[in-house]
Formats: sequence, C-alpha cells, structure tokens
Amino acid sequence: MRLRIDIEKTGMKEDRIKIDRDLCNGCGLCVTVCPTGTISLNEGTAVVSGGESLLCGHCEAVCPQQAVRVIAIDEEMSRYATFSAEKTWLPHGKFPVSALVQLMASRRSCRSFLDKPVERAMLEDLIKIGITAPSGTNSQAWTFTVLPTKKAVASLAEQVASYFMRLNATAEKTLLRLFLRLIGKGELDAYYHGYYRKVKEALEEWQGSGKDRLFHGSTAVIVVGSRPGASCPAEDALLATQNILLAAHSMGLGSCLIGYAVAAMKRDPSVQKHIGIPAEEETHAVIALGYPDEIYQRIAGRKNVTPRYFEV
Repeated sequence: MRLRIDIEKTGMKEDRIKIDRDLCNGCGLCVTVCPTGTISLNEGTAVVSGGESLLCGHCEAVCPQQAVRVIAIDEEMSRYATFSAEKTWLPHGKFPVSALVQLMASRRSCRSFLDKPVERAMLEDLIKIGITAPSGTNSQAWTFTVLPTKKAVASLAEQVASYFMRLNATAEKTLLRLFLRLIGKGELDAYYHGYYRKVKEALEEWQGSGKDRLFHGSTAVIVVGSRPGASCPAEDALLATQNILLAAHSMGLGSCLIGYAVAAMKRDPSVQKHIGIPAEEETHAVIALGYPDEIYQRIAGRKNVTPRYFEV
C-alpha cells in the first residue's frame, strides 16, 4: 500500500494574486520583495500589473495589512496533525544557532530500527515540513511517494535486490568489463572493484537469513523525486530531503538515505514503476524511516575541510 503526494504548480490563469484595495495602505513593501515585478503601485494602491509570478508568497507574507493573497498557496500544507506550528515569522538572528547545530549534529544515519510502524499523520507532516525548503524559481516540482508499512518497504527491497542480482551477474563477466573499459565505458568495471563484493555478501545474507542490510528493518520509506520542468530538480529534492531528515529526528524517528535504492530506480525503470512512480519522474532520494533502536552518548565529529576563497 502506498500514498503519493504531489505538490502541483499551475499557471497564472488559475493561481492569481488577489489584492484587497480597501485594506491596502500603499506602503509598497509587496512591490519591494516581489522577485518578478508582478506587483506595482497605482494611485497609491498595490495592483497586479505583471503577467508572471513565482507564486512565492513573499507579497502575502510581508503585507502588514493582510491585503494580499496568493491563491496558489494551500493553507492546508501549513497545518500539521502531530504538532502545533508557530504562525509568526521568525526574524533573522532570533533562533539560537547552538540549538540548530545540536540538532544537525545529533541526526545520525540509523541502521537499527524497532519493529514499530510510523503513524501516517507523522509521515504526511514530514512531507509538509519538507516542502518548506526553497526551490529554484519556486518550481516546487518535487514529488513524494510514501511506503507506510514494513510490507511495502520489503516489496521495494525485493525489486532493488533483484536489480543488483542482475547487475552482479553482468559484472562477473570479465571480458565484458574489459571490453567496456577499453571503449571508454568503465562504469561496470568500477562497480565490480568498488561494490560487487559488498553487494554479493549482502544479497547472500538476505537470501540466507533474511537480514535486511538495505533498509535495515525500517518500517516506512519516503521517496523524493521530481516532475519535469523544474530549473534545478535534484537540488530542490535534496533540500526537501534534508528538511525531512532533521524533522524526523526532532519527531523521535531515525532516518537513513538509501543510495542503492536510488541507483536501482535510476537504472531500471521497472523498480520505480513497481511503487507507482511515473516514468517521466526522476528519483533523487530514498529515505528509510522508523523508530530507532539506537542511543548515542555524544555527537560525532567530521573530517577536516579547507574552504577555498576567491577575492578580487
């Protein structure tokens, strides 16, 4: 069983900006923040004068008189079932950086889950939190496919495992790997030397004992993808993914990105089709979710990074 949620964006003909001229005081703040010049002042009142809009909602959010409304914005996407959210805007610099860093550093990739289902309301709230992320030109062309049960997750795992069984069988053909490398297609050879052995061991363990080294016993999955037409779909999807990862931790859930599942979906359309994702969509992240069976004593550090500067 699955649930798919698509966040749609339509054109200006259907999603209009409405300005209540009786409420508007002509302050011009909406004109200042509009990234597309859609709004202008006419005889001391804001009016929709442009034919294009990102439908970003900046104008609605900045208006002190509540005179502007962006019809495309669905208020339901800002209502959450499992917690109450503050409606007031948090000004720059008014959230403790230490608390933000603690949350980011505390979130770990969880590979040990309790056999406890995740409530559907929580999964849907995670998606609503995910879409608070920025997106290029406010495309919001992301898609979310939810596998809400352990049985659904196992069904996807079988498809992914089948793909890698076929890939391993192909990678075992030495002459084929060498030939492809000679003609400049060394991906199969690189896979053989980098991943073949680990994948083979994981598949054998899964077939022998049923141990899940792919989804690690998680009881739910959210697949983050994109529809065609976005200016930077992968970046949008991954920004939404990071929101979901952090929110999951704050809601008491563990999470883990499953790169092998993403690879299988990108290379074998039947894997994506199996869980109801249309062929024209692209998968960017697969998030395993569940209640964690892990307790850490401290945060883990990171490897050193040296920033590069450019000055003129």
